[in-house]
Amino acid sequence: MSADLSGQSHIVVGGAGYIGSHVCKMIAALGGTPVTFDNLSSGHDHAVQWGPLVNVDLCNVEKTREAFHAHKEAVSVIHLASSIEVGIGEKDPAGFYNNNVIGAYNLLEAMRANNLNRFIFSSTCATYGETENVPLTEDEVQNPFSVYGKTKLTIEHMIQSYHNAYALNYITLRYFNASGADPDGDIGEEHDPETHLIPIALEAAAGRRGKIKIFGTDYETPDGTCIRDYIHVNDIARAHILGLQRFDEGLTNLEVNIGTGNGYSNLQILQTIEKVTGLPLPYDATPRRPGDVTRLYADATRAKEVLGFEPAHSDLENIIRTAWNFHRSRWQI
Repeated sequence: MSADLSGQSHIVVGGAGYIGSHVCKMIAALGGTPVTFDNLSSGHDHAVQWGPLVNVDLCNVEKTREAFHAHKEAVSVIHLASSIEVGIGEKDPAGFYNNNVIGAYNLLEAMRANNLNRFIFSSTCATYGETENVPLTEDEVQNPFSVYGKTKLTIEHMIQSYHNAYALNYITLRYFNASGADPDGDIGEEHDPETHLIPIALEAAAGRRGKIKIFGTDYETPDGTCIRDYIHVNDIARAHILGLQRFDEGLTNLEVNIGTGNGYSNLQILQTIEKVTGLPLPYDATPRRPGDVTRLYADATRAKEVLGFEPAHSDLENIIRTAWNFHRSRWQI
């Protein structure tokens, strides 16, 4: 990667989390200093290895402003912190709107108070909602059905308003399925509770949990299971670096999908895990879950044309291998 971030400081909100820690490592590798803002409610202090950690909760207005005041040298903010567990959001929407939306508002106001106007936001393909239109372009109507997706879309609208009124320069990255782990094994996916297919399936293969459930085997796909777009976390991290470069080149606003443009089925994931690990993977086929669509994968054209982004690490075997290596080290097996 040709980017040079030497001498630059970037605030990474949620830098102790899964994607955030990979972004921090990449910033540091390019000569920059990532300053992690995180309240460690779901992140991990051991994942903050490449710059300082500032323990701050965005819902605390005073502490957030103090943190920004102490890091006036920062040239951009990358916002990756949010509540993400969909089921919890449906049970406790107040908590999700408070943490995600009010937290983002406080963050934007702290940026405005410090004349900091470069912002990269971690959004999601969940803002599109239910659709059979694939591959998904950025022009697809956004009609999220989950509270999680609704909070992310609300923040997207808020960012657009700040751009129009206050000249905020922003890039909104709508991720598809983040997966894999850093090849060095330093960091990886450590959600609690874990709800993502690949780490859950790796736990089952390692004998750390019982059979997993595959929801629906009667979809109109080659093997009957849902198809999703899995993108390696290091590719997602690289999209942020490309965004920082585009700011330097004069980009002022962008909404863009970050995916591969391809999809893998649930059974392909399980078969690849068995191939990579050499272990049997027990599962039960269960009925479909409400709201699951048959296929969901990105149209990655805009990312390539505007950001110059092309996935380099998202071959499925590489995704599984890097995730497996990280978890084996973590579990000491």
